Amino acid sequence: MFTGIILAIGQVSAITPKEGDFRLKIQTGKLPMTTVQLGDSIAVNGVCLTAVELGTDYFIADVSNETLSRTTLKEAKTGMPVNLELALTPSTRMGGHIVSGHVDGIGTILDKKSDGRSWRFRIKAPETIAKYIAEKGSICIDGISLTVNEVEGAVFGINIVPHTLKETTLGTSHIGTKVNLEVDLLARYMERLLQSSSTESSEYTGGVTEQLLMNSGFFNK
Repeated sequence: MFTGIILAIGQVSAITPKEGDFRLKIQTGKLPMTTVQLGDSIAVNGVCLTAVELGTDYFIADVSNETLSRTTLKEAKTGMPVNLELALTPSTRMGGHIVSGHVDGIGTILDKKSDGRSWRFRIKAPETIAKYIAEKGSICIDGISLTVNEVEGAVFGINIVPHTLKETTLGTSHIGTKVNLEVDLLARYMERLLQSSSTESSEYTGGVTEQLLMNSGFFNK
C-alpha cells in the first residue's frame, strides 16, 4: 500500500525483453534505498512493482503482460522520467490517501493552464471508471494523490500546486500526455458491496436506499 505522496523522480535506464513481457531498470534518484529489500514493492508512476534486483541507486522489476495491458508502462522508453514511492511502513505519515498501486485505467490530459502559482488540469478518464470519480474525492494520477475539483461526465479537473509540479512528472506533462489512474479504493469496494447486497434483497430497485445501507451493515435503525 502507498499514500500517493511522491518521494522522488526516477528514470527508466534499461528495458529488457523477457519471454513475452519485459524487465525495467529504474534509476532511483533521491529515493532512499537503504531500507529497501528484495521483494519490496515500489510504485512507478502509480504502478506497484516488485524489486527483483537492487543497487544503491537503482532497482529492477518484472512487468507482466497484465500490467502492460492496463498502464502506460507499455509505452516506457529509456530515459523516461517516472514518479517513485516506497510502500507504507507502520510509521509512515498518511499525507495522501490509501493507494494500492493497481491501476484502473489510462487517462488523457485535455487541458493545462495556469491559475496564480498553481496549474489546473482537465483529464479524461475511461468511461468504465468515470463513475468512481467524485467532486472533492481522491484520485491517484501517475502515483500522485490528488483531490478532484470538478467532474463533467468522464472529464475531471484537478489543481496542482507548485511543489507537486516541481517534485513530480506532472511538471513536464502536456496536453495529450497519457497518465495512469487509480480511483479511490472505497468507491470500488462500496460498489461491490452494494452489488452483493442487491442480489439478496427482493426490494432492490437499482439505487442506494436506506434499507440497502442497513442490509450492508452501515448503520442500524
